[in-house]
Amino acid sequence: MKIEVAGYRGRIGSVEGILSELRKFRGTVQLLDARAVAGRDHALHGALHAVRAFERGNNISSDTGIEVCLRIAGMRQISRALELLGIREGEMEICAILVDCETDVQEFLDSRFQRDDRVLEPDEDYLRSLYGLGEEVKTVGVENALMERTTMLQVL
Repeated sequence: MKIEVAGYRGRIGSVEGILSELRKFRGTVQLLDARAVAGRDHALHGALHAVRAFERGNNISSDTGIEVCLRIAGMRQISRALELLGIREGEMEICAILVDCETDVQEFLDSRFQRDDRVLEPDEDYLRSLYGLGEEVKTVGVENALMERTTMLQVL
């Protein structure tokens, strides 16, 4: 299994259009709002948990990309996870997660958007508010608090 995380800046003209183009490639490509991701490790952690959930047969969604989104959000409700992490039309900072993809996917993304891994640097105040994080962040930090939520989905 190969998981890659990349940051991009760009304009999405049509969400369905870009998703339709990405479906043509082998593997799983999940584009997320980078502002809602607490860094590269958070994205990798969520993607790994999603893949393992399918291996164990305890996945929440039948779609690997949606499962990645759920795991990164640390929740079981698809509509809420997509509300927090989903891409939208217009200018965006994008976190691209590629699971078992060939280099042609990366080339496609590089041709559509401007590569900028700085978008993966977390805005902790924004994330605290977005996810309703409480006192736990004082002890473990925002990224670890969100990764803990991902891990807890295995237990619940």
